[in-house]
Amino acid sequence: MTTTTTTKYPLLDPISDPADLRKLDRRDLPALAIELREFIVDSVSTTGGHFSSNLGTVELTIALHYVFNTPEDRLVWDVGHQTYGHKILTGRKAGMPKLRQKGGIAGFPRREESPYDTFGTAHSSTSISAALGMAVASRLSGSNRKSVAIIGDGAITGGMAFEAMNNIGHEDVIVILNDNDMSISESIGAMNNYFAKLMSGRFYANTKKTAERILSATPTFKEIAKRVEEHAKGMISPSTMFEEFGFNYVGPIDGHNVDVLVETLSNIKKLGGPQFLHIVTKKGQGYKLAEDDPINYHGPSKFDPKIGIIKAAAAPDVKPKPTYTQIFGDWLCDMARADKRLVGITPAMREGSGLVKFSQEFPKRYFDVAIAEQHAVTFAAGLAADGMKPVLAIYSTFLQRGYDQLIHDVAIQNLPVVFALDRGGLVGADGPTHHGAFDMSFLRCIPNMTVMAASNEDECRQMLYTAFTLDSPSAVRYPRGNGPGVAIQNEMTALEVGKGLLTREIKGFTAKRVAILAFGSMVKHATDAGDELNATVANMRFVKPIDEELIFKLATTHDYLVTIEENVVMGGAGSAVLESLGAQGFNIPVLQLGLPDAFVEHGDPAILLADCGLNKDGIVASVQPWLLQKSGTRLSHKAAS
Repeated sequence: MTTTTTTKYPLLDPISDPADLRKLDRRDLPALAIELREFIVDSVSTTGGHFSSNLGTVELTIALHYVFNTPEDRLVWDVGHQTYGHKILTGRKAGMPKLRQKGGIAGFPRREESPYDTFGTAHSSTSISAALGMAVASRLSGSNRKSVAIIGDGAITGGMAFEAMNNIGHEDVIVILNDNDMSISESIGAMNNYFAKLMSGRFYANTKKTAERILSATPTFKEIAKRVEEHAKGMISPSTMFEEFGFNYVGPIDGHNVDVLVETLSNIKKLGGPQFLHIVTKKGQGYKLAEDDPINYHGPSKFDPKIGIIKAAAAPDVKPKPTYTQIFGDWLCDMARADKRLVGITPAMREGSGLVKFSQEFPKRYFDVAIAEQHAVTFAAGLAADGMKPVLAIYSTFLQRGYDQLIHDVAIQNLPVVFALDRGGLVGADGPTHHGAFDMSFLRCIPNMTVMAASNEDECRQMLYTAFTLDSPSAVRYPRGNGPGVAIQNEMTALEVGKGLLTREIKGFTAKRVAILAFGSMVKHATDAGDELNATVANMRFVKPIDEELIFKLATTHDYLVTIEENVVMGGAGSAVLESLGAQGFNIPVLQLGLPDAFVEHGDPAILLADCGLNKDGIVASVQPWLLQKSGTRLSHKAAS
């Protein structure tokens, strides 16, 4: 008797790498796309992660690996939050249950994870530059490998993408524009309007039919090239913008028709020089709930695929704690009502940065500048130069992209721009590309800057107000998620700039008087550790200007100091304390705790914080042996003298 084993994914399961995929009959690819999409739904619903973007690139992913000889041919995915299908087809299907978890596979391409991840990404607009570099390397080394950049209509608005296209020359680079009319929020601006016009009404419908008719006839290569040029160029536009950059432009074509994609990519692969393929996809394709609401399904937590995302109901009579992002959004609206000079700016992160309510209530003072952090900073500087009070809501990791503008356009001119820095510290599953690990270091070294770190909900609100009252650039840093639960006061009161406060003082007599100087999100953990260590704890509040008087007081009344911050130790807030101590002539033992001199991997934020020794237990575990060591050293010095 023969038994047969059935599987939900008969085409997908045997694929361990793209070589297996390329063995399939082309007629099986649409069925494979159905299986791959179903697997992504099943997988992400159990782990959480980027969702609608991955559903939108299923057919494209299959076609790319079917046509190109990966990993010899290079695929560079812009941002990379749409690469789950790519990971599944390149030998990481078994790793999907631990996606974005500690020790599991990353949510973005990582070179160290797979040879198929040819370039690490997570920030936008980098793919064309990287693919161009790879194409030049291929030419210089005498290789014939292809370089393909896959970029979205949101990411292509970034300045780097245009800089790369301007430099493309005659290199053999293929750029695929995945046009789904979305980034994370809705795509906006002139580029998006250009694509919308290109694809609207009869204009796009005729072009799409023509492209499919051209490809279905399977003529000779010369005939294909000639007809693509006649039809795709002539019917869409006499001279597209991309042709002006030197590309041979093809499209737009249906990005969910895998047969058309394979045929088109096979033809483009044979052509030399820069090629630009414009495909049209739908974010969330194949899962109706995500199609209808691609923003909420951009990066959901775990959900039931049969039901979709369900917001957890709050317990009766229990008011849920607001996130820091919500606190910022509420403050922004309150401040806008009080001062008509306030302008809110975001680089394509309306939802993530908490500006939805503000955009609805104050549409004329709300500006989404698209994925263009450099422009966002200088745009804010221009507003401030002419009397407005701009507030730029931006993740810590994304402000890194506008650092030159922060120095050159804002700080040198001492303009009153408020930087609302969300996601300061460890953010969790998105990993090293998204951790806000460096802002305290790179901000405090800039003249004219005031830098604050919020330790609780109300302090965040009052710091934002304080920053708004200043006539100079300022930044308020706050972490992802919820605070410790401190009640928020409606009244806004400016804090005294450069002044911290004590949250705990030593009780009774102790032979080793220890003071912990904590910054921002670390204050709660430091206070808890202070209870166990019987240590003084200071909420320093300001990274710059540092509270010199409080440091003097603590250094003269304690034997040991500990600094703690959710930022890299190098050049951070603890370094500011050491500089102050040195300037004031103190020679007191100081233990600096913070993020290590390494890129912290992805995983649950609480686990990562514990791994870095920055929770209560970690602080105690670091301080106690250090005190024993230092007290022994001091005794030996006394004996020697």
